[in-house]
Formats: sequence, C-alpha cells, structure tokens
Amino acid sequence: MKNVYVLALAALVAGASFNTAEAAKKKKQKKQVAIVETLAPVVLTTGSDSMSYAGGMTLTIGLVDYLQQQMKVDTAYMADFVKGFNETVNDTNDPREMARRAGRQIAEQVKQGMLPRMKKDFEETPDGIIDSTLFRGFADALNGDSTIFTAAKAEEFFKQKQLYNQQARKERLSKPGRDFLARNAQEEGVITTPSGLQYKVLVKGEGKVPQRTDKVKVHYEGRLIDGTVFDASSKHGTEPVSFQPTQVIRGWTEALTMMPVGSKWRLFIPQELAYGERQTGNIPPYSALIFDVELVGIE
Repeated sequence: MKNVYVLALAALVAGASFNTAEAAKKKKQKKQVAIVETLAPVVLTTGSDSMSYAGGMTLTIGLVDYLQQQMKVDTAYMADFVKGFNETVNDTNDPREMARRAGRQIAEQVKQGMLPRMKKDFEETPDGIIDSTLFRGFADALNGDSTIFTAAKAEEFFKQKQLYNQQARKERLSKPGRDFLARNAQEEGVITTPSGLQYKVLVKGEGKVPQRTDKVKVHYEGRLIDGTVFDASSKHGTEPVSFQPTQVIRGWTEALTMMPVGSKWRLFIPQELAYGERQTGNIPPYSALIFDVELVGIE
C-alpha cells in the first residue's frame, strides 16, 4: 500500500508538471508585466522622501548576485520577487500573510537543512527518503490528516525503520572488516585481546611501558585492509609524532599502554576501537584499520 501511495503521488506531481509547465511560464510572464505596469508613480516632495528612496535603492546593491547565487532565484521573475517583498512589508499585521510567510521560512529550513541531513542518515540503506512524499507527510500532519498515520504512530514507525536501516548499513559496511579480522586472528603470531584488538609483535622492546598520562613519541603508518595508506608519521616530517595515549583512538590507547619502549607492533583494529560510523578523511565508516606502530620513547 505504501508503494502504491508513493507512486500515485509521484505520478500526480509529474503529470501536473508536464501539463502546466508552459501555461505557468506564460502566466508568470504576463503577471510580471502587469506588476510593472501597475506600480504607482514615484513622487518625491521632501528631502526625507529623496533620502529614503535613495536609501532603498542602495540596499539592493549586490542583492541580485546574492539572489542568483545563494537563493537560486531566476531573475527573469524579478517582478514576482518584488511582489513578494511588497506583500511582506505592507501586510505585516495580516495573520494569514504572517502564516504564509512562516510556512515559506520553514519550508526553506526543511529543504536546506533538515531534509539533507535526514537523507544522509539513510544513504546506503535498504530504504531512502523521497522528497515529495516527505513534504506530503509534513503537510498532512499539520492539517491533522491521520488517514495513514497518527503523529504518534508515524514517530514510532519512523524510529523503528531508522534503527533497522542504520543497523543494516552498519552490518553491510562493517562486514569486510569483520571477515578480515576473523581470518587474521588465525594467523601465526597474532594476539587478540578481550576488547577485540589484534596485534603482532614485529620488534620486541625492552624499555618502559607508558602510562595513559605519559606523552609518547612514535613513528607509524596506517592502512585500510585493502592496503591503502591513509596516514603516516613520515607525511608530517622526519621526527616522531608526540601525544598522550588518551588522545588517539581506543585501539591505539590500549596498544600503547602495553608496548615497551623500543617495540614495533602491527595493530589490527576493529571499527569499534577505531572511528566507528564516522567518515574520517579517507577512512570510510565502519572500517577496520591496520597500523604499524614503533614506540620510540616517552617524553
């Protein structure tokens, strides 16, 4: 039923757009001429009149470029913009106009802010967001139309679907890393800690083991499981990088507080101990990571 509703709504919008596009264009062009022709002549009788008129014109300096670039207004319809401006400044106390103006402002907030964020949350998931259907649900809720959902049922349904889709996305994107770590755990010399961190000792150090509050000096190279190098201390100069173990991802914190100075370990870090769902630089969400880490010293 939901798909039928969506398709019917989409067909209705598409059909209306196809049949009325030319008519609407001609109508707007005629309206534009009518607005320009019916503007009252300007009469400036006092210094305040002249100053105010000139001041109004100066407020438009740079406005056309702003309208085109930032608000995506087609300046072929500037008369319609002027009409909207005049309606707003002349009808500030009209409750119907105030409501319409509020509706336009909220529409822009939804289109420019809320909708893109919601669509991003559903990227690469089984379900997605359809703009026109979302707008219809928005309007129906405000009109009190509960034919399909009550507001409470809609919220409950949306939260359930959101959770399902986010979990499905996490499972799909994290699967390569999970499979890699499962295979890697069977490799000779690989040690797995209770947290899921895996490491292999490449060089055994004999120095002091850092505390969480110490400042350590390390050389490192970070790779995705396909071998892509996304960062390395060599990219930041020849000297080792310094930081506290608590200032990095959890997998590093755990490893650094087990490594004696002079050690070089290869770390295999599950996404839960790395960046999780965050896209960080060239690191995709839910990525397992590999690091070669050499602990040079403690400051």
